[in-house]
Formats: sequence, structure tokens, C-alpha cells
Amino acid sequence: MISLWIMSSMQNFKIIICGRFMQILNKETGTWKWGILCLIFLAPFFFLTYGFANHYASQLPNVPSIVYDWEKYIPLWSWSIVPYWSIDLFYGLSLLLCWNKFELKQHALRLFSAQLISISCFLLFPLKFSFERPPLDGFFGLWFDVLMGFDKPFNQAPSLHIVLLVILWDFFRRHSSGQWKYLVDLWSFLIGISVLTTWQHHFIDIPTGLLAGALCLWLFPITAKSPFKKDGLQTLTPKHLKLGSYYLCGALLFLILAYLFQPWGLWLLYPAISLFGVALSYYLVRPHFFQKQADGSLSIAATMLFAPYLIFAWLNSRIWTKKHPEDSQILKIENTTIFLGRIPTRSTIQKYQAVFDCVAELPVNSKNSYFQYSSLDLIPLQADQLQRAVEVFNQLMAAASSQSTQQHVLIFCALGYSRSSAILCAWLMQQQHATQVNEAIQIVQSARPWVRLNDVQIKNLNTYQLKLKGSAS
Repeated sequence: MISLWIMSSMQNFKIIICGRFMQILNKETGTWKWGILCLIFLAPFFFLTYGFANHYASQLPNVPSIVYDWEKYIPLWSWSIVPYWSIDLFYGLSLLLCWNKFELKQHALRLFSAQLISISCFLLFPLKFSFERPPLDGFFGLWFDVLMGFDKPFNQAPSLHIVLLVILWDFFRRHSSGQWKYLVDLWSFLIGISVLTTWQHHFIDIPTGLLAGALCLWLFPITAKSPFKKDGLQTLTPKHLKLGSYYLCGALLFLILAYLFQPWGLWLLYPAISLFGVALSYYLVRPHFFQKQADGSLSIAATMLFAPYLIFAWLNSRIWTKKHPEDSQILKIENTTIFLGRIPTRSTIQKYQAVFDCVAELPVNSKNSYFQYSSLDLIPLQADQLQRAVEVFNQLMAAASSQSTQQHVLIFCALGYSRSSAILCAWLMQQQHATQVNEAIQIVQSARPWVRLNDVQIKNLNTYQLKLKGSAS
């Protein structure tokens, strides 16, 4: 029954892929031809590098294993070799189904980086699968025999199968619609568990593979700004270096603890990696490291990589605003009322017709009119940033004022104390609701007295005011 269900599911996948293939042919002429060229390069590169790492590990006198006691209870399901092998089919087809050359380039780079990262780990930290698989016969046994013809019990963490699965799951889910997405999820889940139930990998290979796969997605995004690109509006300041150093120290602390308390301490590598990424976002002045999307969510890659930090940042926002969780009404202009507050929950955000998001590091769930200018936590916004943020906020206000009904607008940052307050002060001056920086701050503080802008932020607001008057470049 299981084998028949698997065959039926594979047939459904073929229908999806063939249908999508006909659609993609009409997206950007010739993309599939470039996909074939990518496949011609990537396929040999995959097998050559994978085989080299396998051979290298097999020649070592002692290759360790990382295995938990409970893993001996994992069953060997011979039928799971079918989803295990199916990833090869999806790997090749994905290169032929890209919508355009940009997506193809990013997807090919993801697959290439997956190979580089995984093979590097296999060579630097070789591991061995420690269970002895019993002989298998029949139809599924033949598939195992073919696999064992070129594979050895090495190349473990991160599981290259899982790394590629993350990339391919993201690809095929993006190319599916409606209920087909659930079929992609289901088959991806089967491929994921198959690395255990075919006795090819130990458990530690899965979380490491998920992180490596997320890194590949993050490095070459489809719908977000590349982490390799600079933020042209902000320059490095001592505050960036100070905060980045704090996060780097946190990452090093978790790294040391992970080393001291092996094997369970290896889980501490996750927050170490997360905090290291946050430190880099400050050192390189790149709020787009968090890859906030046009709807306020973070990319799946950023969510996976930064999850430990995201949890900390959310809890921090709630702890600091425990005494003042409410939003504050700042100003009412005709049919639009402006509120200032902390990052809202899903229920809170429903109270507003439009929201303006100043937070780079935390996601929001908004189905209303949504605008954003993402900035790093605790970093004073510079004059050019304030100017750009005010331009975006004016777009929101224009959209709100065009409505015939009463519009409630929320501008927020993590706490509603600094970033959003500074942008609102700049907007008050730009719209001539205030003539001086102190006057703008007083308007905000009269409704939200716990707001305190530091001296650097006030200085930057004064510079912005000079820009408004044409006295600063």
C-alpha cells in the first residue's frame, strides 16, 4: 500500500512539473536552455566533489560518529529509498523550470554554494554513519544496491540531502499554488525523514543540513536585497561597532559552551551562528540581513538563521514595554490620526488601516496598507535615512488621506521609543507641524512622555533640519 501511494504521489508531482514546465517556457525565452548548461556543469561537479570527500574520509585511520542512544530505535523502511532518490529528479528539473534568468542564476548559485559548504564540512570535520544496514532484496533492495555502488558511510554533517532539500522545497513551493503547495510540503517531509529511515544519516546531520540550506537561500535571495549589497544611506559609526562587538561576544560565549559540553552542547551552535550573523549586520551596516519582505514578514531563510535572536528580540520588546504597552495618539490631520507604538501583535495591527514599520529585525503580520523603512535596533538614524524614511511615510499619508473614511495610522519600532519617534519628529518638521527639533520632540513626548531620544539622534535630527532648509548636503 505504501509503495502504491508513493508511486501515485510521484505521478502527481510529474503532472505538476510538466504543467509548470509548459508555463515556464513562456515566461522568459531561452531560460530553460541556460538551465541545461547549468545542469551540465552542476551534475558532474556534484558527483566529483561528493565522491572525492567520500574517498578522502575512507582513507582516514579513524572517523568519529555523533549518534544519540535513542537513534537505535529508528526503523529501516526500505520503501523510503524512493523519496530519498527522488531528490535527484527534482534537482535536475528545478534548473529547467525557472521563471527568468535572474531566478536561474540565484537558484544555480544556491545549489553550487550548497555543494561548497557541505563538501568543506565533510573534509574539515569528517563523520561516519555507525549502523550496519542488513541486506535488502526485491525492488527497493535494488535501489539500495545502486546507491551503495558509489556511496560510502561518510559525508554526514551537514546532510547534503537536507541542504538541497531546503533549496528545492523553497523552489517548488514558490512554483506551486493552492493545495499543490501541501503536496510539495508532504513529499519534502518524506524526503527529509528518508535520510534517517534509509539509515544513511544520524540525526545531527538534519539540523546542520537545515541551517546550511537556510544559509544558501539567504546568500542568494529571490525576493529580498542581497546581503552582499551595501546600505547606501548609512555609514559605520562607533555605535555599530560597539553593538556588533556585544553580539560577537555572545556568539563566542555560545561557541565555547558548545565545545565544552559536547555532545548535547552542540545545540548551542545555533544561537552562536544566529548572534554572529547579527554582529555582521552591525559591522557591515546592513539592516537588510534580516531580509524583511514587502508584507512585513522575514524570508524563510532569515527566519531559520536568526530564530534564536528573533525570540530574544521579541521578548526584549515585551519586557521593556511592559509598563507602557499602549499605542499613543500623536496627531490628527483631517481624516487621518497618527499613533506611535511598539511592534504590534496580529490583533493590535487590525485596529489600523495603515502601518509604518521601522524595524529590521522583527517580522509583522499585516494585511492592511503596509509601508516600511527598516533600520537596526539602537542605532540613531542619520540625516539621509531620516529623509528617505520621511519620503516613504509621506507615501503612506497620501494613501491614507485619499480615503473617504477615518484612517488610523500606526508608526512603530520594536519599543516605540527611538527609531519610530525620530522618524516621526523628522516628518513633523518636514510637514511644518514643528519648526524646531525640540518642538517636534515635545509634540511626541506630550503624548508619549517615556520617549527619550539620545544626543546623537537629536544631533542627526538637527542635521536633517538643515537639509530641509538647504543648509546641509
